[in-house]
Amino acid sequence: MTALDISLYGILDPARSNGRPLPELAAAAARGGATLLQYRDKTSDTRTMVETAHDILEALEDFDIPLLINDRVDVALAVGAHGVHLGQTDMETQDARDLLGDDAIIGLTIKNRSHATNAPVDLLDYVCIGGVFQTLSKDNPVAIGLDGWSSVAGHFRQIDHRLPVGAIAGIDETNCADVMSNGADGVAIISAMFMADDVEAVTKNLVKIIKESRR
Repeated sequence: MTALDISLYGILDPARSNGRPLPELAAAAARGGATLLQYRDKTSDTRTMVETAHDILEALEDFDIPLLINDRVDVALAVGAHGVHLGQTDMETQDARDLLGDDAIIGLTIKNRSHATNAPVDLLDYVCIGGVFQTLSKDNPVAIGLDGWSSVAGHFRQIDHRLPVGAIAGIDETNCADVMSNGADGVAIISAMFMADDVEAVTKNLVKIIKESRR
């Protein structure tokens, strides 16, 4: 599988952008030091998603940052994205791997121990566990908290310590250090980055927090 850095994983969503163009936000996050980006869109039609993904990739041409597509393997294939992020009800990981090939990045959402136990680790490049905290960006009825995150992450640490394990949901500048200090390889962030007035500045501060927490 592909080695990658999930330290600061920004998720671009038109519903959490304050109406601003996603390519513009992607470039700002890239300048700020984001290490991985995902395009998530639960409402647009396929044509719009393909056009937007193309535009985001164009905005990232000068940066060495992978772009993943949430859920939609067809969109990832259409635009030549670097891979996909799958949820528990999306396409099976094996089918996505067969379609995208060995070089594609494939990540999976993990919400509980059952998901962790059944995860096809040999087919994955990373997992993201959550929701850690309450968030308005997604329907997470029960936040698992840092203890819950650690419990689920422990499963992956036991079976493959090389697999990057990230945290998602409700993470911002006030709690990012706690999450990283708890053992996360990275944080996936939506609103705290892309609802901010100055995306680049917030991203830079998050990078600083992540680096300091690793010391």
